[in-house]
Amino acid sequence: MLWCMRTTLTLDDDVAAMVARYQKRTGARAKRIVNDALRRGLSALEAPDAPTLQYRTQAVSLGRCLLPGLDDVADALASAEGDDFR
Repeated sequence: MLWCMRTTLTLDDDVAAMVARYQKRTGARAKRIVNDALRRGLSALEAPDAPTLQYRTQAVSLGRCLLPGLDDVADALASAEGDDFR
């Protein structure tokens, strides 16, 4: 059975502006624009989510740390650049 529901929608300002822009560009009636948008949006909501791709990064050994410690920036700079880094 085919049926229509007549209702009043309160559109947010940004949505109303998008409808107006689309209406101006295409010349379509607001009723058709809203119906098409709702139809597409509701179909997308009902569709199953696409599977997400998992990316993996290969681990690479970079060797041991060449500095005695990285907790103290002054020590790391002194070790890398000598005591004249200041």
